[in-house]
Amino acid sequence: MKLIPILIFSCLPGLLPAQDTLQLSLDQVVDMARKGSIAARQAITVRKTKYWEWRTHRSNYQPQLALEGTLPGFQKTFNPVTQPNGTIKFEPVHYNNSALNLSFSQGITATGGRIYGATQLQRFDDFSAGTRLYNAIPFTIGYTQPLFQFNQLKWDTRIAPIKFAESKQQFIADMEFIGVKAADYFFDLLLAQVNFQIAVTNLENTRQIQRIADEKFALGKISRNEILQLQLEYLKAEKSAGTARRDMEIAAMNLRAYAGMQHAGKIRLTLPPAVIAMQVSAERVLEEAYANNAESIAYERRIREAKRDVAKAKGENGLNAALNANLGYSNSAADLGKVYRDPRNQQLVELKFTIPVLDWGRQRSRTKTAEANLEFTQYAVEQDKQNFAQSVTTQVTLYTMMQEQVQLSAAADSIASEKYEIARQRYVLGNLSITDLSIAFSEKDQAKRDYILALRDFWVAYYELRYLSLYDFEQNKKISYDTIEKD
Repeated sequence: MKLIPILIFSCLPGLLPAQDTLQLSLDQVVDMARKGSIAARQAITVRKTKYWEWRTHRSNYQPQLALEGTLPGFQKTFNPVTQPNGTIKFEPVHYNNSALNLSFSQGITATGGRIYGATQLQRFDDFSAGTRLYNAIPFTIGYTQPLFQFNQLKWDTRIAPIKFAESKQQFIADMEFIGVKAADYFFDLLLAQVNFQIAVTNLENTRQIQRIADEKFALGKISRNEILQLQLEYLKAEKSAGTARRDMEIAAMNLRAYAGMQHAGKIRLTLPPAVIAMQVSAERVLEEAYANNAESIAYERRIREAKRDVAKAKGENGLNAALNANLGYSNSAADLGKVYRDPRNQQLVELKFTIPVLDWGRQRSRTKTAEANLEFTQYAVEQDKQNFAQSVTTQVTLYTMMQEQVQLSAAADSIASEKYEIARQRYVLGNLSITDLSIAFSEKDQAKRDYILALRDFWVAYYELRYLSLYDFEQNKKISYDTIEKD
């Protein structure tokens, strides 16, 4: 059946001319919301934050180079000095103690250890004695290795890439959810505009019928009761028109606020098409959803985080040990040139440890708690997967059903409109009661609203499918959005 599109507000009183009205389609409203809404700016900001968090993570695995210094380290004061007999004597000090230290460090992901190196120069000037002394470490290199402890670097490499991938897909999901919300606001205004059009049209039709009824009453063809019924219908139509105008203005303000169109004037919406050229199946949508949706990535991330917590609980079991080793050269001299001549070697090897003797089962309890949390997380993820699959399947079924409902509602709208026109003509000819005309009125209006509501459910279901799967089934490609940063 060929559907006659609804012309919304092309010639309604009290509105601006068409050239002064912003005419928008559903696609345009969604696109404007994704570009100019506060929700879109928030999504972009979150995406940037996650990106720089990822960059921070990557920097933890790169060599770190730092220059530290004290220039100058001048001091002139009295310091307490303990004497051999235990008394305190305040001696004047007047010196400059300056130092420079250039160091590098590099974490070792596989072991959790850290290799480091440094070169250092220190100068001490004693102004009271008139002496100067240099101390230098031309080169030193060392390694520190925690033993039997939790390896943070190793677990970060397992979790951070998943979190970053999740954030990228979450950004796409946030932008697609804006489409869902924008469609809701679009149809709120569209339905309000249709209701206003219906109310204005009914008011005009009631006025025309009332004039005809007045002529019939003057000729004695209808009763006074029918005239009063028409007057009541006219008052109800005026009230409906006022209420519909108010609802339309509120819906327009809500749409402008959400889509970032605060400075837009009058808005006239056009009906979206009742058919979308795409075929979907629950299996295909579910496949794409598992591949693209941030939630499906989060399942793996949650499991790994729970396993990390178990490893951390086991690593922090109270037995803490660290092996430190250092090899280098050092020297001291009164002249800067001599401090680098024939430096003496220096070595350091030490093993530090802490062993709990009695903790009343604290560490074992922590480990068992982390293991129980891991088990709970595994069950929760499994349940969430089932709920997610059910949600996707339900949405596909809803979309398919709404395709049929739109066609049925369109047919009902066409029939109700034709039925009303016949009823109106029969009333004019005098072979139909005012009650039957009112029924035709209501059926026509309700059929029109039902069609818009069916369109709404259909298009919202369409955007929900995009939101769940992050896949464009019209273009047969994954959905993506350009971002400022380059990954």
